[in-house]
Amino acid sequence: MVASIGLKLYNLGQRREAGNEAERPLRPAGPLAWLHVPSEALSGPMFALARRLIEDDGVAVMMTCPQPLVGRAGVILQPPPGETPADAKGFLDYWRPEIGVFSDGELRPALLHQVAERKIPLLMVNARGPRFLRDRDGWYPGLMRSALSAFKQILAVDEAGAKLFRKAGAPLSAVAVTGRTEEESVVLPCLERERATLADLLAARPVWFAAGLPAAEEAVVLRAHRVALQHSHRLLLILAPDDPAQAADRARRLEETDGWVVAQRAREEEPDPAVEIFVVDNPADYGLWYRLAPVTFLGGSLTGPGPTRDPMEAAALGSAIIHGPKTGRFGPVFGRLGAARATRAVASVSDLSDALGELLAPDRAARLAQSAWAVASDGAEVTELVLDRIRALMDGGD
Repeated sequence: MVASIGLKLYNLGQRREAGNEAERPLRPAGPLAWLHVPSEALSGPMFALARRLIEDDGVAVMMTCPQPLVGRAGVILQPPPGETPADAKGFLDYWRPEIGVFSDGELRPALLHQVAERKIPLLMVNARGPRFLRDRDGWYPGLMRSALSAFKQILAVDEAGAKLFRKAGAPLSAVAVTGRTEEESVVLPCLERERATLADLLAARPVWFAAGLPAAEEAVVLRAHRVALQHSHRLLLILAPDDPAQAADRARRLEETDGWVVAQRAREEEPDPAVEIFVVDNPADYGLWYRLAPVTFLGGSLTGPGPTRDPMEAAALGSAIIHGPKTGRFGPVFGRLGAARATRAVASVSDLSDALGELLAPDRAARLAQSAWAVASDGAEVTELVLDRIRALMDGGD
Protein backbone atom coordinates (compact mmCIF):
# COMPACT_ATOMS: atom_id res chain seq x y z
CA MET A 1 0.00 0.00 0.00
CA VAL A 2 1.61 3.24 -1.16
CA ALA A 3 1.64 5.94 1.51
CA SER A 4 -0.34 9.06 0.58
CA ILE A 5 1.14 12.53 0.88
CA GLY A 6 -1.22 13.11 3.80
CA LEU A 7 0.06 10.01 5.58
CA LYS A 8 3.68 11.03 5.04
CA LEU A 9 2.97 14.46 6.51
CA TYR A 10 1.01 12.89 9.34
CA ASN A 11 3.88 10.53 10.23
CA LEU A 12 6.35 13.40 10.24
CA GLY A 13 4.20 15.16 12.81
CA GLN A 14 4.00 12.22 15.23
CA ARG A 15 6.23 11.83 18.25
CA ARG A 16 6.80 8.75 20.35
CA GLU A 17 5.04 9.16 23.69
CA ALA A 18 6.68 8.23 26.98
CA GLY A 19 5.08 5.27 28.73
CA ASN A 20 3.75 3.74 25.52
CA GLU A 21 5.81 0.59 25.90
CA ALA A 22 4.02 -2.21 27.73
CA GLU A 23 5.26 -5.56 28.92
CA ARG A 24 4.21 -8.11 26.35
CA PRO A 25 3.32 -11.62 27.40
CA LEU A 26 4.42 -14.53 25.26
CA ARG A 27 2.45 -14.71 22.03
CA PRO A 28 0.29 -17.85 22.02
CA ALA A 29 0.98 -20.41 19.34
CA GLY A 30 -1.43 -20.64 16.45
CA PRO A 31 -3.91 -18.16 14.96
CA LEU A 32 -4.40 -14.90 16.83
CA ALA A 33 -7.23 -12.41 16.35
CA TRP A 34 -6.56 -8.82 17.33
CA LEU A 35 -9.55 -6.78 18.52
CA HIS A 36 -9.33 -3.04 19.11
CA VAL A 37 -11.84 -0.98 21.08
CA PRO A 38 -11.48 2.81 21.47
CA SER A 39 -12.83 3.03 25.02
CA GLU A 40 -13.83 0.94 28.01
CA ALA A 41 -17.45 2.00 27.53
CA LEU A 42 -17.55 0.24 24.14
CA SER A 43 -15.78 -2.93 25.22
CA GLY A 44 -18.79 -5.11 26.08
CA PRO A 45 -19.67 -6.24 22.52
CA MET A 46 -16.01 -6.84 21.72
CA PHE A 47 -15.56 -9.02 24.78
CA ALA A 48 -18.66 -10.96 23.67
CA LEU A 49 -17.03 -11.44 20.26
CA ALA A 50 -13.75 -12.48 21.90
CA ARG A 51 -15.49 -15.11 24.00
CA ARG A 52 -17.08 -16.67 20.92
CA LEU A 53 -13.77 -16.75 19.04
CA ILE A 54 -12.06 -18.43 21.98
CA GLU A 55 -14.79 -20.93 22.84
CA ASP A 56 -16.15 -21.75 19.38
CA ASP A 57 -13.05 -21.45 17.20
CA GLY A 58 -10.14 -22.03 19.57
CA VAL A 59 -8.55 -18.78 18.37
CA ALA A 60 -6.25 -16.79 20.67
CA VAL A 61 -7.51 -13.22 21.19
CA MET A 62 -5.53 -10.09 22.00
CA MET A 63 -7.48 -6.87 22.69
CA THR A 64 -6.13 -3.34 22.68
CA CYS A 65 -7.72 -0.30 24.30
CA PRO A 66 -6.24 3.05 25.33
CA GLN A 67 -8.14 2.80 28.63
CA PRO A 68 -7.69 0.12 31.33
CA LEU A 69 -10.02 -2.84 30.94
CA VAL A 70 -11.14 -5.48 33.42
CA GLY A 71 -9.72 -8.75 32.17
CA ARG A 72 -11.73 -11.68 30.85
CA ALA A 73 -10.67 -15.30 30.77
CA GLY A 74 -8.45 -16.07 27.81
CA VAL A 75 -8.25 -12.49 26.46
CA ILE A 76 -4.79 -10.89 26.33
CA LEU A 77 -5.07 -7.17 27.12
CA GLN A 78 -2.59 -4.69 25.71
CA PRO A 79 -2.48 -0.95 25.14
CA PRO A 80 -2.44 0.03 21.45
CA PRO A 81 0.97 0.92 20.04
CA GLY A 82 2.05 4.52 19.72
CA GLU A 83 0.90 6.19 16.54
CA THR A 84 4.29 6.13 14.82
CA PRO A 85 5.55 3.78 12.09
CA ALA A 86 8.23 2.37 14.43
CA ASP A 87 5.74 1.59 17.22
CA ALA A 88 3.26 0.09 14.78
CA LYS A 89 5.92 -2.11 13.18
CA GLY A 90 7.16 -3.35 16.55
CA PHE A 91 3.63 -4.17 17.68
CA LEU A 92 2.68 -6.07 14.53
CA ASP A 93 6.04 -7.84 14.25
CA TYR A 94 5.59 -9.20 17.76
CA TRP A 95 1.91 -10.21 17.69
CA ARG A 96 1.59 -11.26 14.00
CA PRO A 97 -2.23 -11.27 14.04
CA GLU A 98 -4.15 -13.17 11.37
CA ILE A 99 -6.92 -10.55 11.45
CA GLY A 100 -7.71 -7.18 13.00
CA VAL A 101 -11.20 -6.13 14.13
CA PHE A 102 -11.77 -2.47 15.00
CA SER A 103 -14.97 -1.04 16.45
CA ASP A 104 -16.94 2.20 16.42
CA GLY A 105 -14.86 4.11 13.86
CA GLU A 106 -11.58 5.14 15.46
CA LEU A 107 -8.78 5.52 12.88
CA ARG A 108 -5.06 5.27 13.58
CA PRO A 109 -3.45 6.05 10.21
CA ALA A 110 0.14 4.99 10.97
CA LEU A 111 -1.00 1.69 12.46
CA LEU A 112 -3.55 1.02 9.71
CA HIS A 113 -0.92 1.62 7.03
CA GLN A 114 1.37 -0.97 8.59
CA VAL A 115 -1.54 -3.43 8.81
CA ALA A 116 -2.25 -2.94 5.11
CA GLU A 117 1.45 -3.32 4.24
CA ARG A 118 1.39 -6.78 5.86
CA LYS A 119 -1.88 -7.63 4.08
CA ILE A 120 -3.56 -8.41 7.41
CA PRO A 121 -7.33 -8.48 6.75
CA LEU A 122 -9.08 -5.74 8.69
CA LEU A 123 -12.75 -5.45 9.65
CA MET A 124 -14.69 -2.58 11.26
CA VAL A 125 -17.75 -3.57 13.31
CA ASN A 126 -20.38 -1.57 15.23
CA ALA A 127 -19.29 1.33 13.03
CA ARG A 128 -20.94 4.67 13.78
CA GLY A 129 -18.67 7.10 11.94
CA PRO A 130 -14.97 7.56 11.16
CA ARG A 131 -12.85 9.74 13.41
CA PHE A 132 -9.19 10.37 14.14
CA LEU A 133 -7.58 10.33 17.57
CA ARG A 134 -7.24 14.11 17.29
CA ASP A 135 -9.64 16.35 15.39
CA ARG A 136 -6.76 18.39 13.99
CA ASP A 137 -5.52 15.38 12.02
CA GLY A 138 -8.39 15.86 9.60
CA TRP A 139 -6.55 18.55 7.63
CA TYR A 140 -3.95 16.16 6.15
CA PRO A 141 -4.92 15.66 2.47
CA GLY A 142 -6.30 12.22 1.71
CA LEU A 143 -5.47 10.86 5.17
CA MET A 144 -8.95 9.59 6.05
CA ARG A 145 -9.52 8.01 2.65
CA SER A 146 -6.12 6.30 2.94
CA ALA A 147 -6.89 4.99 6.43
CA LEU A 148 -10.31 3.68 5.43
CA SER A 149 -8.87 1.83 2.45
CA ALA A 150 -7.16 -0.55 4.89
CA PHE A 151 -10.52 -2.11 5.81
CA LYS A 152 -11.85 -5.02 3.81
CA GLN A 153 -15.32 -4.50 5.28
CA ILE A 154 -17.00 -1.79 7.35
CA LEU A 155 -20.17 -2.98 9.09
CA ALA A 156 -22.21 0.04 10.15
CA VAL A 157 -24.82 0.10 12.90
CA ASP A 158 -27.28 2.03 10.71
CA GLU A 159 -27.63 3.85 7.40
CA ALA A 160 -26.58 7.17 8.98
CA GLY A 161 -23.28 5.62 10.02
CA ALA A 162 -22.79 4.02 6.61
CA LYS A 163 -23.28 7.40 4.91
CA LEU A 164 -20.58 8.94 7.09
CA PHE A 165 -18.08 6.27 6.04
CA ARG A 166 -18.98 6.56 2.36
CA LYS A 167 -18.73 10.35 2.49
CA ALA A 168 -15.31 10.07 4.15
CA GLY A 169 -13.98 8.01 1.24
CA ALA A 170 -14.47 4.36 2.22
CA PRO A 171 -14.87 2.07 -0.81
CA LEU A 172 -18.60 1.78 -1.49
CA SER A 173 -18.38 -2.00 -1.83
CA ALA A 174 -16.78 -2.28 1.62
CA VAL A 175 -19.59 -0.55 3.55
CA ALA A 176 -22.69 -2.46 4.67
CA VAL A 177 -25.41 -1.81 7.23
CA THR A 178 -25.69 -4.77 9.59
CA GLY A 179 -26.65 -3.34 13.00
CA ARG A 180 -24.86 -3.92 16.27
CA THR A 181 -23.30 -7.08 17.60
CA GLU A 182 -24.66 -8.42 20.86
CA GLU A 183 -23.57 -7.09 24.24
CA GLU A 184 -21.45 -9.19 26.54
CA SER A 185 -23.65 -11.50 28.59
CA VAL A 186 -24.42 -9.98 32.00
CA VAL A 187 -26.94 -12.52 33.26
CA LEU A 188 -25.82 -12.73 36.88
CA PRO A 189 -26.32 -16.09 38.63
CA CYS A 190 -28.24 -16.90 41.77
CA LEU A 191 -29.23 -19.99 43.74
CA GLU A 192 -32.69 -20.92 42.55
CA ARG A 193 -33.61 -22.51 45.88
CA GLU A 194 -32.79 -19.27 47.70
CA ARG A 195 -34.70 -17.19 45.16
CA ALA A 196 -37.76 -19.39 45.51
CA THR A 197 -37.61 -19.25 49.32
CA LEU A 198 -37.37 -15.45 49.37
CA ALA A 199 -40.08 -15.12 46.72
CA ASP A 200 -42.41 -17.17 48.92
CA LEU A 201 -41.51 -15.07 51.95
CA LEU A 202 -42.18 -11.83 50.08
CA ALA A 203 -45.40 -13.26 48.66
CA ALA A 204 -47.16 -10.49 46.75
CA ARG A 205 -45.27 -7.62 48.39
CA PRO A 206 -44.15 -4.85 46.04
CA VAL A 207 -40.34 -4.67 46.01
CA TRP A 208 -37.77 -2.26 44.62
CA PHE A 209 -33.99 -2.40 44.66
CA ALA A 210 -31.46 0.42 45.15
CA ALA A 211 -28.35 -1.04 43.52
CA GLY A 212 -24.90 0.23 44.50
CA LEU A 213 -26.35 3.16 46.44
CA PRO A 214 -23.81 5.79 47.58
CA ALA A 215 -24.40 7.52 50.91
CA ALA A 216 -24.92 10.85 49.09
CA GLU A 217 -28.03 9.50 47.35
CA GLU A 218 -29.48 7.61 50.29
CA ALA A 219 -31.69 10.47 51.53
CA VAL A 220 -33.27 10.88 48.09
CA VAL A 221 -34.07 7.18 47.87
CA LEU A 222 -35.47 7.11 51.41
CA ARG A 223 -37.76 10.07 50.71
CA ALA A 224 -39.06 8.37 47.59
CA HIS A 225 -39.59 5.17 49.58
CA ARG A 226 -41.51 7.02 52.29
CA VAL A 227 -43.77 8.68 49.72
CA ALA A 228 -44.41 5.37 47.98
CA LEU A 229 -45.27 3.68 51.28
CA GLN A 230 -48.28 5.98 51.59
CA HIS A 231 -49.83 4.19 48.64
CA SER A 232 -48.12 0.78 48.84
CA HIS A 233 -48.09 0.04 52.56
CA ARG A 234 -46.25 -3.26 52.22
CA LEU A 235 -43.51 -1.91 49.94
CA LEU A 236 -40.02 -3.28 50.62
CA LEU A 237 -36.79 -1.52 49.67
CA ILE A 238 -33.76 -3.76 49.14
CA LEU A 239 -30.75 -1.48 49.68
CA ALA A 240 -27.25 -2.45 48.53
CA PRO A 241 -24.63 0.19 49.48
CA ASP A 242 -21.95 0.96 46.92
CA ASP A 243 -19.40 0.05 49.62
CA PRO A 244 -20.39 -3.29 51.20
CA ALA A 245 -18.24 -2.48 54.24
CA GLN A 246 -20.67 0.33 55.10
CA ALA A 247 -23.75 -1.89 55.16
CA ALA A 248 -23.83 -2.55 58.91
CA ASP A 249 -23.29 1.10 59.89
CA ARG A 250 -25.87 2.36 57.42
CA ALA A 251 -28.40 -0.22 58.56
CA ARG A 252 -27.84 0.78 62.18
CA ARG A 253 -28.33 4.46 61.38
CA LEU A 254 -31.48 3.77 59.38
CA GLU A 255 -32.97 1.93 62.32
CA GLU A 256 -31.75 3.89 65.32
CA THR A 257 -31.71 7.43 63.91
CA ASP A 258 -34.32 7.42 61.17
CA GLY A 259 -36.76 4.95 62.73
CA TRP A 260 -37.03 2.51 59.83
CA VAL A 261 -37.77 -1.16 60.40
CA VAL A 262 -34.61 -2.74 59.03
CA ALA A 263 -33.34 -6.27 58.45
CA GLN A 264 -29.73 -7.10 57.57
CA ARG A 265 -28.80 -10.01 55.35
CA ALA A 266 -25.31 -10.11 56.89
CA ARG A 267 -26.95 -11.00 60.23
CA GLU A 268 -29.10 -13.68 58.53
CA GLU A 269 -32.26 -11.68 59.22
CA GLU A 270 -35.26 -12.13 56.94
CA PRO A 271 -37.37 -9.46 55.22
CA ASP A 272 -40.50 -10.42 57.16
CA PRO A 273 -43.77 -8.50 56.63
CA ALA A 274 -42.89 -5.76 59.14
CA VAL A 275 -39.53 -4.94 57.52
CA GLU A 276 -39.43 -1.76 55.43
CA ILE A 277 -35.76 -1.85 54.34
CA PHE A 278 -33.65 -4.93 53.74
CA VAL A 279 -29.94 -4.01 53.73
CA VAL A 280 -27.77 -6.40 51.73
CA ASP A 281 -24.00 -6.39 51.41
CA ASN A 282 -22.71 -9.16 49.14
CA PRO A 283 -22.07 -8.12 45.49
CA ALA A 284 -22.30 -11.78 44.50
CA ASP A 285 -26.02 -11.65 45.30
CA TYR A 286 -26.99 -8.97 42.78
CA GLY A 287 -28.47 -11.56 40.45
CA LEU A 288 -30.83 -12.58 43.25
CA TRP A 289 -32.06 -9.04 43.93
CA TYR A 290 -32.61 -8.19 40.26
CA ARG A 291 -34.79 -11.30 39.97
CA LEU A 292 -36.83 -10.45 43.06
CA ALA A 293 -37.27 -6.72 42.46
CA PRO A 294 -39.43 -5.65 39.49
CA VAL A 295 -37.92 -2.14 39.76
CA THR A 296 -34.27 -1.13 40.20
CA PHE A 297 -32.79 2.31 40.88
CA LEU A 298 -29.15 2.53 39.77
CA GLY A 299 -27.20 4.25 42.53
CA GLY A 300 -24.54 6.77 41.57
CA SER A 301 -26.53 8.03 38.57
CA LEU A 302 -28.31 10.89 40.33
CA THR A 303 -25.53 12.92 41.95
CA GLY A 304 -22.45 10.77 41.49
CA PRO A 305 -20.12 10.25 38.52
CA GLY A 306 -22.38 7.54 37.09
CA PRO A 307 -23.93 4.25 38.14
CA THR A 308 -21.82 1.84 40.11
CA ARG A 309 -23.44 -1.11 38.32
CA ASP A 310 -23.86 -1.98 34.65
CA PRO A 311 -27.49 -1.23 33.62
CA MET A 312 -27.48 -4.32 31.43
CA GLU A 313 -27.38 -6.46 34.58
CA ALA A 314 -30.88 -5.35 35.52
CA ALA A 315 -32.04 -5.30 31.90
CA ALA A 316 -30.99 -8.91 31.31
CA LEU A 317 -32.95 -10.10 34.35
CA GLY A 318 -36.19 -8.24 33.74
CA SER A 319 -36.00 -5.49 36.37
CA ALA A 320 -37.30 -2.10 35.18
CA ILE A 321 -34.58 0.55 35.44
CA ILE A 322 -34.78 4.00 37.02
CA HIS A 323 -31.67 6.15 36.75
CA GLY A 324 -30.45 9.71 37.14
CA PRO A 325 -28.79 11.96 34.54
CA LYS A 326 -25.21 10.81 35.26
CA THR A 327 -24.38 7.92 32.95
CA GLY A 328 -20.58 7.79 33.48
CA ARG A 329 -18.79 5.03 31.63
CA PHE A 330 -22.11 3.46 30.61
CA GLY A 331 -23.12 6.35 28.35
CA PRO A 332 -23.35 4.24 25.15
CA VAL A 333 -25.43 1.60 26.95
CA PHE A 334 -27.84 4.19 28.30
CA GLY A 335 -28.02 5.67 24.81
CA ARG A 336 -29.27 2.37 23.42
CA LEU A 337 -31.69 1.84 26.31
CA GLY A 338 -32.98 5.39 26.01
CA ALA A 339 -33.53 5.07 22.26
CA ALA A 340 -35.66 1.99 22.96
CA ARG A 341 -37.56 3.81 25.74
CA ALA A 342 -36.38 1.05 28.02
CA THR A 343 -35.53 3.07 31.16
CA ARG A 344 -37.06 5.84 33.23
CA ALA A 345 -34.74 8.82 33.75
CA VAL A 346 -35.17 11.06 36.80
CA ALA A 347 -33.48 14.27 37.95
CA SER A 348 -34.88 15.00 41.42
CA VAL A 349 -36.58 13.60 44.52
CA SER A 350 -40.02 14.31 43.10
CA ASP A 351 -39.06 12.68 39.79
CA LEU A 352 -37.87 9.56 41.59
CA SER A 353 -41.05 9.40 43.67
CA ASP A 354 -43.23 9.78 40.58
CA ALA A 355 -41.25 7.17 38.63
CA LEU A 356 -41.38 4.70 41.49
CA GLY A 357 -45.10 5.20 41.97
CA GLU A 358 -45.70 4.65 38.27
CA LEU A 359 -43.55 1.55 38.00
CA LEU A 360 -45.06 -0.10 41.05
CA ALA A 361 -47.93 -0.86 38.69
CA PRO A 362 -46.87 -4.32 37.45
CA ASP A 363 -47.98 -3.78 33.86
CA ARG A 364 -45.94 -0.58 33.48
CA ALA A 365 -42.83 -2.10 35.02
CA ALA A 366 -43.20 -5.15 32.77
CA ARG A 367 -43.39 -3.02 29.61
CA LEU A 368 -40.24 -1.12 30.54
CA ALA A 369 -38.41 -4.30 31.54
CA GLN A 370 -39.41 -6.04 28.30
CA SER A 371 -38.00 -3.17 26.23
CA ALA A 372 -34.75 -3.27 28.23
CA TRP A 373 -34.49 -7.03 27.86
CA ALA A 374 -34.91 -6.68 24.09
CA VAL A 375 -31.93 -4.29 24.01
CA ALA A 376 -29.86 -6.61 26.22
CA SER A 377 -30.54 -9.62 24.01
CA ASP A 378 -30.33 -7.82 20.66
CA GLY A 379 -27.57 -8.43 18.17
CA ALA A 380 -27.17 -12.21 18.23
CA GLU A 381 -27.73 -12.53 14.48
CA VAL A 382 -25.25 -9.73 13.76
CA THR A 383 -22.66 -11.44 15.94
CA GLU A 384 -23.07 -14.63 13.94
CA LEU A 385 -22.63 -12.68 10.70
CA VAL A 386 -19.47 -11.00 12.01
CA LEU A 387 -18.06 -14.33 13.16
CA ASP A 388 -18.70 -15.82 9.71
CA ARG A 389 -16.85 -12.93 8.07
CA ILE A 390 -13.95 -13.17 10.51
CA ARG A 391 -13.63 -16.88 9.77
CA ALA A 392 -13.76 -16.30 6.02
CA LEU A 393 -11.09 -13.60 6.18
CA MET A 394 -8.84 -15.73 8.39
CA ASP A 395 -9.22 -18.55 5.88
CA GLY A 396 -8.04 -16.25 3.10
CA GLY A 397 -11.41 -15.35 1.62
CA ASP A 398 -12.92 -11.89 0.98
